[in-house]
Order: sequence, then structure tokens, then C-alpha cells
Amino acid sequence: MSPAEVPTSNTLAAATSPYLRQHADNPVHWQEWGPEALALAAQRDVPILLSIGYAACHWCHVMAHESFADADVAAVANRDFVCIKVDREERPDLDAVYMNATVALTGQGGWPMTCFLTPDGRPFFCGTYYPKPNFLQLLAAVSETWRTRRAEVEDTSDKIADELRSMSSGLPGGGPPLEPTMCDDAVATVLADEDVANGGFGAAPKFPPSALLEALLRNHERTGATAPLSAVARAGEAMARGGIYDQLAGGFARYSVDASWVVPHFEKMLYDNAQLLRVYAHWARLTRNTLAHRIAGGIARFLIDELSSDGMFVSSLDADAAGEEGLTYVWTPGQLLEILGPDDGRWAAEVFGVTDGGTFEQGASVLQLRADPDDAERLDNVRTALLVARSLRPQPARDDKVVTAWNGLAVTALAEAGAGLGRSEYLSAAMECAQRIIDLHLVEGRLRRSSLAGVVGDSVAVLEDHAALATGLLTLHQATGQQVWLDEAVVLLDLALDHFADPDDQGRWYDVADDAEQLMLRPSDPLDGATPSGASLITEALQLAAHLVSADRAERYARAAAATLSRASMLLTRAPRAGGHWLTVAEAAVRGPIQIAVACDRADSELLAAARRLAPGGAVVIGGAADSSELLIGRPRVGGADAAYVCRGQVCDLPVTTVADLAAALGSPV
Repeated sequence: MSPAEVPTSNTLAAATSPYLRQHADNPVHWQEWGPEALALAAQRDVPILLSIGYAACHWCHVMAHESFADADVAAVANRDFVCIKVDREERPDLDAVYMNATVALTGQGGWPMTCFLTPDGRPFFCGTYYPKPNFLQLLAAVSETWRTRRAEVEDTSDKIADELRSMSSGLPGGGPPLEPTMCDDAVATVLADEDVANGGFGAAPKFPPSALLEALLRNHERTGATAPLSAVARAGEAMARGGIYDQLAGGFARYSVDASWVVPHFEKMLYDNAQLLRVYAHWARLTRNTLAHRIAGGIARFLIDELSSDGMFVSSLDADAAGEEGLTYVWTPGQLLEILGPDDGRWAAEVFGVTDGGTFEQGASVLQLRADPDDAERLDNVRTALLVARSLRPQPARDDKVVTAWNGLAVTALAEAGAGLGRSEYLSAAMECAQRIIDLHLVEGRLRRSSLAGVVGDSVAVLEDHAALATGLLTLHQATGQQVWLDEAVVLLDLALDHFADPDDQGRWYDVADDAEQLMLRPSDPLDGATPSGASLITEALQLAAHLVSADRAERYARAAAATLSRASMLLTRAPRAGGHWLTVAEAAVRGPIQIAVACDRADSELLAAARRLAPGGAVVIGGAADSSELLIGRPRVGGADAAYVCRGQVCDLPVTTVADLAAALGSPV
């Protein structure tokens, strides 16, 4: 590239990421990550300023306003660096590599992430948010170091790169075999860390522990132990009644800044709400708890009403509106009186915990619902009036990017909630989403990571995309009996095995494909975080599919799932809170998983509907005529009646023909 070809402008306007487009007007000459930007850094022989964030990130907006929109900062950054912006949600591979570097160098991570790289991508200095004066000083110091102490920079970046490569080894082999007692011990360790007074785990800031709650529900279903279910109830109720849940429109914010779930960080993420829908729907199915039912419905309504786009689900709602965090959502007593009148205004303030002192900034309060009032109709009327008033306020921006993995999580949750709670509209939404993702994101036989407004991005799908979508499709196959969903899932699972599994080390998975862009290292992170790891997700999908496909393919899937779970045993033994979804998958594995095959001649079979409603988490459910699928081979109707065959691993009960007998066989309430 000749000097005349060096870009002198910001190039993000054509990006398929709303986060990148938010920075298209910055005076900083941002480039998208790619070979052209890296070649430009090499040609100019200057370091790369890499900034990674996401659209709903409050502190990303703050740094953008303070620094990236500032002419003084832009002048220095454009002169001394090639500036690259990355959406962590669009490029989780890049985020993983440089977040590991940031944590290794500073002891902590977060977004916005700020990294300085050699032209070939090796990091030598990393951090997160910097106020403008500090950032200007940092830019000057890094530039000076690059010019005057180049050899030290190269040596440091080499050492950092070597250390990161040594850390990227996935789950270790040689762990103890997976046993039921291992799951029980992991649950006991998790419960010992519970915040019994407030619900959940840990101190502020406090994140909804979705995967752990799902694992605790499955442990209770397997063992009958009451302690896991009690922990779910405490966390589920505390979160649902706190300010982290939108008491007017449904849906959960990203996390609570306090230990009591009162004040949220207001961004709302698809992946959080999809996982929480699964938890609340399972809690409702298992216990018939009315609060759990209501919250599951509120989350599903939020997904369908506020995050849907062309049948799919977009990524998030911002924490800010008109540049102010939480502006859309907080209230004062005076505002309630003005909107609702004196009687309903005072009543609403008491019901929702809105006080003169407030729970948020400047005397405003986040709505809570610590107890259900006696007058439900009055509450509904107040909610409706407040929602109308809220709609007239500045609204948070919406990140309209459609991410494959998170839509897969939503498909799973909506399908399970639809089948378990008898809500056909949830199942319809799941089917529409799955079909649209397949039609749009499966391009020339390979899956893509994301799209925007119907335009598919260049980012190839990572392991979690294949795994989460496959699990969603397998769930749809079980909930509908339609073969097409199983066929599509098999395509994704075979792609995952061919391109993400380590052929030389069974049970190890890489997060990026073997033919994807070659970065400084090939990420292989098995730990569950805000979303389950790709490795734990693919294990869940393979474990389910092994009971639904033909024998030759089933053996391959089962072997891969077992090998991966055997590695996860070390994680479950030593750090179960870092492996919440692993524990969820392990609970299903030690149960068999349970397989329920219903021989029936009608799609609306009462026994089949009951099986879908009563099935414990992680079970495999299939229905149809005898010999119509692998689980129904040699399993006919009995005496002219529909029959359910319940198996655990290789051991099967006698068939049952009534809903009551099926419930008894599963240990579930009718």
C-alpha cells in the first residue's frame, strides 16, 4: 500500500455492526479489523490502537464521548497509530484473545478494552477505560516507547504472546470419571457460596446466575433434595421482585450494582433473557409457582415485543437514553402523582417502592415489586398508564445486530417454555426464528456469526454459534416432531466436529474453526461466563442428538460428548461456579439422560403433550408412530392406546398409557 493510499477518514459507516456505526462520525480514523488494516500498520510501521466494546456498554459510550469524539485525541491517534474498532459480539474470537491479554497484564478485564499491538497483532500494553487526560498521556507514552525502545516492545510482545499460547489449552485431560456424587459435591460447593439473605451468589455487582440455577433445578429433579430448589426459589423471587427486572414491560437488565438486586445496570441483553426464560419456565413447570409463570411470560413477551426483528431477535437495548443512564426507567413520587393522580400515584409509589430519597441518582427510584398487591386489576391499570408515559420519554438505542448463538439460546428457551407451559405462541416464535436464521446465516454450507437488517456480516460463526443453534433445533424437533429441525441440527453438529474438534486430542474443542482467520492464537476457552462456553454448549447438543439420530452417527456424537464431559470433571470438582452450564449438562448425563418415547398416531396426543410438559430438564422426548424414529424402533402403542416408554441410559421401564402413570414414572407432579 503506497502512502497515497493510506486512509485519511473513518471507514465504519458501512459496517454491519451497530456498535461500529456508532463510531462512524468520530474524528478518529477507525478501521475495521482485517488484512487491510493490519497491512496499513505494517506499511506505516506504527502500532495498532485496538478498541473493543459493544453497543449497550455504558462506559464505552463515556469513553467515546470523552476521547474518540475529541479532535485533540483524534489528532494524536491518527498520527501515531492505526486505529481499529471491534465489536466484541461480532468478533468473539478477537475479544477472547485480547481479553486474555488484558487480564494477564492488568489482573482484570472489561469494556471498553484498550490494547496496543504490534503491526502483526501481538499485544504489548492493555487496559480498559481511560479518562481523556489519562488517555492522551497514554497515547504519547506508547508512541514514544515505540519510537525509542522498539526492541523492548518487541521482546515484551513476544513474551506475552508465548504466555497466552501456553494458557490456551482448553480443559485438561486425565480428570476423574463423571459420577452422580461429583454433581452432588459440586452442588454442595455452589450452595455454600449462596447469599441466602438476598438470593444468588457473591457480592455486588451481582449477575443473574442463570446456568447455575438451571443446574440446581436439574439436581433437585434427579435427587429430590430440597436445598437446591430452595436456592432457586430465593434467587428467582429476589431477582423478579427487584429493580433488575422491568416491572412494567418484562425482561431483565444485565446485572445489579448492589447485592439486593435493587439498582440495575440498565442494558438488556438477549442472551441474559434467553437463559433466564429457560430457568423461570423450568421452575414454573416443576413447581407450578405463579410468580415463576408470570416472570417467564414477562421475559417471553419482552423478547417477542421488544427484541424481535424480521422473525429473529436482536442483541440488546442500551443502558443509556439521550446520554443518561437509566433515564427511561426511573421515577419520582411527583412523577407518579402527575401521571396517575393523587390516589393511584400514592398507591403506586408504595407498591413499587418509589420514595422521596430514591434508590437511584438525583432522588429517582427504580421500580420494585416486593409483594403482590391485593388489587391485581388496579396494578394492571397502573402499569398500563406508566408504560404509556414511559413511551414518551427518550428511549434506549437498540443494537439490531442478529447473533446466531444468542438466537439459538432464544429458540431453545422459547421452545422449552412453549412445550412445558403450554404456550403455542412461544413455540411459533421459536420456529420462525430458527427458520430465518437458517435461511439467512447458513451461507454456501457454512454458518455466519451475525447479520444486520438482513445483510450477513463477514464474520464466520464460532463454536458457540453452531452449538447453541443446534441445541435449539434439537429442542424444536422434540417439541414439534418435525424431522426438518433434526436434519438441520445434524448439519451443524457435523460441521462442528469437522472444524472445531481437536483431531489429535479427543474431548478438546477450539472456539474458532480450523479454516478461520489465523490470529495470534486459536482460542480454546472452556469456562462458562455470561453465556455458556462453546465446549459446554456443543456437549449438550451432542448429548441430545446421540439419542435422536441413526446408530452410526449416534456413536460418534456420544463418544465426543462423553470425552468432553470427562475433561469437564476437573472443572466441576475444583471450580463449579465457573462451570454452571457444565453442571447442567453433567446432571443430564448422569441421569442417562432420561429418554421418553411416546408411541402415538396423532400429533395432538394427550400423552405426548404430557411428556413434553413433565419431562425433566435435559431429557430427550420424541413422539410418533412405532419405528418412525430411533427411539421408537420396536416400541408400538399398547392395547390400542398411546404408550410412553421411559428409559434411563440403557435401562427402560415398562410402557405406561396414562398421564398419571407417566408422571409417576418421572417423579413429576401431574
